Amino acid sequence: MSAENNGRPFGMRDKLGYMFGDFGNDFTFIFASSFLMVFYTNVLGIDPKMVGILFLVARVVDAFTDIGMGRIVDRLPASKDGKFRPWLKRICVPVAFVSFLMYQSVLASAPMSVKIIYMFITYILWGSVLYTAINIPYGSMASAITDNPRQRAELSTFRSMGATFASVVIMMAAPVVVYYKDENGNQLVSPRNFTVIAGIFAVLAVICYLLCYQMTTERVKIEKKDGGKMPGMGETVHALVSNRALLAIIGAAIFLLLSSLMAQAMNNYLFAEWFKNTKALSIMGFVGVPTSLILAAFTGKITEKFGKKEAGAVGMLFTGIVFLLLFLFKVTNPWIFVLVTFFGNFGMYYFNMVVWAYITDVIDYQEVKTGNREDGTVYGVYSFARKIGQALAGGLSGFALSAIGYVSEPGAVQTDSVREGIYNIATIFPGICYVIVALILIFAYPLSKRVVEQNGEILAQRRKAKAEIQQ
Repeated sequence: MSAENNGRPFGMRDKLGYMFGDFGNDFTFIFASSFLMVFYTNVLGIDPKMVGILFLVARVVDAFTDIGMGRIVDRLPASKDGKFRPWLKRICVPVAFVSFLMYQSVLASAPMSVKIIYMFITYILWGSVLYTAINIPYGSMASAITDNPRQRAELSTFRSMGATFASVVIMMAAPVVVYYKDENGNQLVSPRNFTVIAGIFAVLAVICYLLCYQMTTERVKIEKKDGGKMPGMGETVHALVSNRALLAIIGAAIFLLLSSLMAQAMNNYLFAEWFKNTKALSIMGFVGVPTSLILAAFTGKITEKFGKKEAGAVGMLFTGIVFLLLFLFKVTNPWIFVLVTFFGNFGMYYFNMVVWAYITDVIDYQEVKTGNREDGTVYGVYSFARKIGQALAGGLSGFALSAIGYVSEPGAVQTDSVREGIYNIATIFPGICYVIVALILIFAYPLSKRVVEQNGEILAQRRKAKAEIQQ
C-alpha cells in the first residue's frame, strides 16, 4: 500500500463525506434493526419465531455474499474514481428501493404463505446481496482515503457520528409516525404510515450515499503482492483464522451487536407495553446526539492517551454494569430510564466511535503478519460477523417474545407477565453482553496502544524501503 501525493489533501470534506456514507447505510439498517420485527409481527401478523428463522437463514447466505464481495473488491482493479467509491454510485438506488419494498402494508390481507415468501425474498435481497454490495466497499474505503492512523481514527469517529445522527432521526420520527393510541390508551401501529416513512428513509439514504461519493477522495493506492497476484482463498482463510486480533474483534462485534440491536428491537415493545409511552422512545433516540457530540470532542484525546483497547474495555464494562443495575431496580418511570441509559451508554458510544479504527488496526496487523493487504476481504469477514450478531439479535428477540407469551396479532393487549418479561430482556441481556465485550478486549484482543504504534512503524519502514528500491 502506498500513498499518492496528487489531488486534494485530506480534510473536513472527507470526514463529513464519510459520515454521510454511514448515514445512508443506517437509514435502512437501523430502521430494519429497530422496526422490521414490529412490521412483520404487528402489521403482517407473522409469528416471531418465523421471523427469527428468516434472520438465521439470511446469515447463512451472508457467509457467502459478505466474504465473496470482499474478494471481488480486492480483485477488481481501481477505476478513475478509485477502488471502492464507484460501488456507492452503482448500488445506492437498488439497496434503497428494495428496503422500501420490505415495508409494503398492502400485504397485510394477503395469505400467510404469500407474506412469508415475500418476506424471505425481499429481506435476503436487501440485506444479503445489495446492502453487502455497498457496505463492504464503503467500510474498506477508509484505508484508501488516508494511511495516517490519526486521520483514520477521525474517519471512524465521523462514521459513528453518521450512524448516531441516522439513529436519532429514525428513533425520533418513526415512533411518532408509526404508533398511535386507541381509546383505551393502547399503543397500536399504523400500517400505511409504516410504508410511507420507509419510502422517505429510502430517498434520504440515496441522497446520503451520493454525498459520500462526491465528498470523499481515495488517495492510497492498494498494491498487490507478487506481481499483482492475490493469495488464494485457502491461503487467505488460513491467514485470517490465525489472526488473533481479527478473531477477538469478531467476538466483540457479535456480542456488541447482540446487545445493542436486541436493546433497540426490544425498546419498541418496552416503551409501548411496559412504560406505555412511545414519545419517551423518541426522546431516547435523541439523547444519542449530545452523547456523540461530547465524545467526538474527546475521543481523539482519550484514544491517544490510553489507547483504543484500554479505553474501550473500561467503557464497555461501565455500560454493562449500568444495564445490570437497571434490571435489578425495575424502573417504572420512562424518563428516569432514559436519563440513566443516557449516562450509562457513554462507554458503549465510545467503543462505537472507534470501532472502525479497530478494523484498520486489524488490517495493518494482517499486513504485518502476512505481507498482504486485503482490506475488502478482512472487512467482508468482519461484516459477516456483524451480521451474525444482527441475526442472532433479531432471532433471539423473536424467540424471546414468543417464549414470554407475546401475542403478535394486530391490536392485541399483552398481560402484565409479558410486559415484565419484556423489561427483563431489554435490560439484563444487553448488560451481560456488554460485560462480555469488555472481557474480550481485556483478555483476547492483542492490539494494545503499544502494539498498534509498533505495527505502524513496521509498515512505514517497509513502504520507505520499497519506495527507495523503486527509485
